[in-house]
Amino acid sequence: MTEQKAARQSVAEARADGLHMINVSHAFGTHQVVKGVSVFVEPGELVCLLGPSGCGKTTLLRLAAGLEDLQVGRITIGDEVVADGQGKPQLPPEKRNVGLMFQDFALFPHLTVFENIVFGLNDRDTARRDWARETLSTMGLAEYADAFPHVLSGGQQQRVALLRALAPAPRVLLLDEPFSGLDVNRRAQIRQDTFQILTDLGIATLMVTHDPEEAMFMADRILVMQDGRIVQSGQPVDIYFHPETAFVAELFGPVNRLECRIEGDALISPLGRHPAPEGVAAGVPMELLIRPEALNLAPLPTGGTPGDACLLTVLSARSLGRSTHLALRLDDGAGGTVLNARMPGVFQPEIGTQVTARVAPENLLVFPVDGA
Repeated sequence: MTEQKAARQSVAEARADGLHMINVSHAFGTHQVVKGVSVFVEPGELVCLLGPSGCGKTTLLRLAAGLEDLQVGRITIGDEVVADGQGKPQLPPEKRNVGLMFQDFALFPHLTVFENIVFGLNDRDTARRDWARETLSTMGLAEYADAFPHVLSGGQQQRVALLRALAPAPRVLLLDEPFSGLDVNRRAQIRQDTFQILTDLGIATLMVTHDPEEAMFMADRILVMQDGRIVQSGQPVDIYFHPETAFVAELFGPVNRLECRIEGDALISPLGRHPAPEGVAAGVPMELLIRPEALNLAPLPTGGTPGDACLLTVLSARSLGRSTHLALRLDDGAGGTVLNARMPGVFQPEIGTQVTARVAPENLLVFPVDGA
């Protein structure tokens, strides 16, 4: 068997392992950070923990890596129990064969690019060293193999840090905010490159992020965290279009909030009358959330306002090239509610003029008012 084939086989063998975190809880002193969370990452799957700062997602990652001792629950990698919260011995980080990439990349400044990548390898592991050189070349970094990290751009450092995490052929890969240090112009390309590498390797990957667009792009499944618990899980498109709470809806970007009520089989709001969502009882205080891109705007027709549309007054319209962001006033008798809209391309009506707005029923997000 050639050394390169042995390297490919070692990576393929890693695909058989998944990560299971079962009923995990963790506290720092009296502060409960993680509260009975279960996370399952199957071989070849990329799962994103998405949530605001302080919700417990990085603590979960550190528990999986062995950087924190597990207090409650169980963690397995493949068929092996690596941590048990029942007072049993816990496998140290270096024995778990887990790849970990920090958000600051943490490259060794005194080592060359290649030395950084193979830092955790045995000198006799020629198969994985050959893999490292081959992958450096594939990623367009071969000319930097003998350079030091300070001469690399942020995107190049990110790729080196990723290769260092992957070089030992880990059973599971853990990524902590892997793109947060990159500028906007490079982030999309680096995300694509990273996604392709992980797809080719088929390794179970758990990634932490607070960026919803990043999670939507990278993840097979998203686990939304709030105050130490997972409040919704599913495929990215399902969570985006079918959030189960107002918190989840707002996590994916700004929303317009309006009061609404249920009358019979109809939802009544300042934007008009729509079919009531299933399972919502009349008389319960509700609020309507509408994403800016869900407002479908059009110039006011000469024949008057269509019956299924409402009138909005244009307060501002700013083109960003690919889209136009508008602020509009809804004359609802309550002082004029301001709504935000985002239209594709260039749509810049005159300030002070009126436009019509429609919202498709499937884009209406209705939730009970907090405390109701």
